[in-house]
Amino acid sequence: KLAAVIETAAMNETELGEYCRRRGLYPEQLRVWREACERANDWERAAATRAARETKDDKKRIKALERELARKEKALAEAAALMILRKKAEAIWGREDEDE
Repeated sequence: KLAAVIETAAMNETELGEYCRRRGLYPEQLRVWREACERANDWERAAATRAARETKDDKKRIKALERELARKEKALAEAAALMILRKKAEAIWGREDEDE
């Protein structure tokens, strides 16, 4: 089919009709095959565009997740520091419950 499309690409209507008679084809078949070939090329471009868009979306998502992770790590470090300070304060001054 592709060979027929390529062979007939530069033919005029008369030559195309003669070619089709020799091969037992209809000109409409060749038009359909040509359109299929053109769509196949468009599909590759569309797939590349889709892949680029997905890559861009993935990068945005990764960046957002990294920001969230950094925020959570800071919160965890702060909580750990507060726990250490509380233990040190208890070691120095004792627990608040003991004074009552």
